[in-house]
This record gives sequence, C-alpha cells and structure tokens, in this order.
Amino acid sequence: MFPFFWDPTMIILIPGLIFAMYAQYKVKNTFARYARVRAASGITGAQVAKRLLEDARINDVTVEMTGGHLSDHYDPRKKALRLSSEVYNGASLASLGVAAHETGHAIQHDRGYMPLNIRSAFVPVAQFGSTLAFPLFLIGLFMNSGTLLWAGIYLFTAVVVFQVVTLPVEFNASSRAMEILQSGGHISASEAGETRKVLNAAALTYVAAALMGLLQLVRLLLISGVLGRRDD
Repeated sequence: MFPFFWDPTMIILIPGLIFAMYAQYKVKNTFARYARVRAASGITGAQVAKRLLEDARINDVTVEMTGGHLSDHYDPRKKALRLSSEVYNGASLASLGVAAHETGHAIQHDRGYMPLNIRSAFVPVAQFGSTLAFPLFLIGLFMNSGTLLWAGIYLFTAVVVFQVVTLPVEFNASSRAMEILQSGGHISASEAGETRKVLNAAALTYVAAALMGLLQLVRLLLISGVLGRRDD
C-alpha cells in the first residue's frame, strides 16, 4: 500500500485544490480592484458599520480595527466587529462591502439567525476535530485499528458539517449587506453591481473550503475501505 500522503486517492483532491487557488486569486484580485474605487458617499468602512448597527438598533456591538489583510470578522462572544485597517479607514466600494458583510453577521447574531446558532454550536467540535481527526486517522491506519481510524473520520465529518453550515451563514450576511447598503443610501444603484462582485468573490473562499472538506472526507472513506478489505 502507498504511504498515506502519497496514495492514489490524492487525485481526488486536485479539483478542490485548483478551485481553492482560483478562489484565493479571485478574492485578492477583486478586493484590490475595488479598493481603488471610491464610494460616492465618501464614508469609511468603520462609519458605515456604525451607521448600519444604529439603523438595526444594535447598541452593544463595538467596531474595532484589527491587524492583518482581509482579517475582517465578527466575534459573537465579545460582540465585536473587527475590521482590518484598509476596511476600517477605507472609503472604497470594497471597504463598504466587507464592513457591511461583517455587520450582517452582527445582525444575524442579534436576530437569532438559526444557521448562525448552529454554526456557533459546532465551533468547539470543529476545533477539536480539526486538531485530532488526522492524527487519530493516521494512527488507526498504521496500527490497523478500525476504532481509531473511524474516530478520526467522525471527527473530520464534524469539521465538514461546520464548513457546510457556514455557507448559508455567509451568503445570508452578503445578502443582508447589499440590502442595507442600498436601502440606507450608502451606495448607489450603479455601485451595487461592483460591490456585489467583492462579496461574491469572498464567498468563493467558503465554497472552496467546503469542497475541499467534502473531497477529503471522501478520500478518508476510500482509504478506510482499503483498510477494511485488508482485515478480511
């Protein structure tokens, strides 16, 4: 049998790897392009986030600047909306789109959006699974232990479920972002299409992660089947 990292099932991951590289290129290229397009409203990402929170009557979420590039996120535990410096201070269509998207997550949290609650419940399990799934699987594989092998598969399945549940959460946040940006007059109708391109590109990264997870799970199941036949 081939070593785990070089067995023929690796070919299953190729489509996912190609799509993941495309998604990373697309999001970086699209953000860079529209980071140079100033919004007609002239407001910054931080300003639009604060205004959208006020419009949604959410008063317990802070808007903070964080380090890193495209590191923007909403922390539901601390109710903090953290924006990278280029989004926080930027007045571009890319900045407004990203800031509104993260604000969409804060609104989801405030409104008790069910898919977000499900994803939040899966966070500890997904973190545990991402740490131990492959070590357990590898140990089970080399020790010919079906118990450890399947423990790894079950843990990795939890990671994949988390990635899949993340998709509707992200899509909904982007949909909310476009709606509230336009209804609040923060972007014009002519700017909506360009802003949507930024959000659609960002969504590709989550699709790529879910696809890679599913393909990896298929690969693990195939390898476990090979091990099962060896036991017979």
